[in-house]
Amino acid sequence: MVLSVLLPQACSALDGEPSGDQPLTSVGLAAEGGLEPFLGESKFQAQTLFQGQRFPNVVVATDGSVLATWGGRPTNHSYLVRRSSDGGATWEPEQTIAQPGFHGGGALVDERSGHIFLFVDGAHPPRSPQKSIGDLEVYRSEDHGKTWKKVDVVIHPDVNGFVPARHMAESGITLRHGAKAGRLIRPARVYYGKVGDHPYGYNTAIFSDDGGTNWQPSAPFPALGTGEGTLAELADGRVYYNSRRHWAPEGENPRMRWVAYSADAGETWEDLSISRVLPDGDQNRDYGLMAGLVRLPIAGRDILVFSNIQSQAGRQGGTVWASFDGGRTWPLKRLVEPGGFAYSSLAAGRPGTPSEGWIYLLFETGGHPDSTGRIARFNLAWLLEGTPTDDGQIPTWVSP
Repeated sequence: MVLSVLLPQACSALDGEPSGDQPLTSVGLAAEGGLEPFLGESKFQAQTLFQGQRFPNVVVATDGSVLATWGGRPTNHSYLVRRSSDGGATWEPEQTIAQPGFHGGGALVDERSGHIFLFVDGAHPPRSPQKSIGDLEVYRSEDHGKTWKKVDVVIHPDVNGFVPARHMAESGITLRHGAKAGRLIRPARVYYGKVGDHPYGYNTAIFSDDGGTNWQPSAPFPALGTGEGTLAELADGRVYYNSRRHWAPEGENPRMRWVAYSADAGETWEDLSISRVLPDGDQNRDYGLMAGLVRLPIAGRDILVFSNIQSQAGRQGGTVWASFDGGRTWPLKRLVEPGGFAYSSLAAGRPGTPSEGWIYLLFETGGHPDSTGRIARFNLAWLLEGTPTDDGQIPTWVSP
């Protein structure tokens, strides 16, 4: 495994430039850079990558290759990958990673080794409750997504004796800050029955400190009825968790997102709240929608981008929101797709690679459950032309 090292010099963060020592990735490039590559001329492009099936994750390898992953329902039951080596302008043909196989979510890049992990489940939903790893398969690439091989992993049971399921969740990440820098962590969940009228299942996370062989569960997310989580590491080392929800306490809106934070590298969760801004799916029904989330790799800044729908009439109106303070406020949004829009996943380009400055959104559109997979790529300058939400202010340092 290639260990991270430190940049020899620090830079000012006053204008979004790197500050403090920054870790390098497996290819010797900074994991975080400056704000400027995400600004400049407003850019937005979109194209279709997949026909049929559903379930998206998108990640960016340490060399800047963009990997779009897809598949598992309702036909074919195959896990597919498409790869771009030019920042998402053009794409190689589909690779079939597993058939049959259902997308297990949580695709992630180990920034220290450069390895990429894909999780493939044998059923949808996975067997419930999970007492063992069951028919999960994990595939690893050691060449930035060109080739793949199946590897053995161990996922340990949580405090309630359940082995967390992988399906379905936003992509995982490598932690960059604090004592657990280098830890791999991804959202996961426990499927279970009900307690009274409320679902007992809950979100969690699984993390690995040995490069992806052994995976330990976090404490349960502190709200029942949750699933399909997203997470991002903030500049101060805390982990922000944003979750889909399936019910709400009495008097609360079941159509908005749950939020919590971790101060111990994703091992426990605290400061649970309900977002007053970020919707969880169609606002005319009582269950949510898998969302996308990414923190832009800008040193010393906590710019988060979130994707879901802004709709009163079904799964349509795909929208992205921006936060400039680590998820406390979301002052800006912009419509991406006025038509059909369901599950989505976000990723950000890496400094010093062809992907630098781009934000990637892979989403389901068209019919349901047999969808079309489209990918949009845009920059922050494009998002800054969006609509204010009246939730906080856009800081002066982010002006294009």
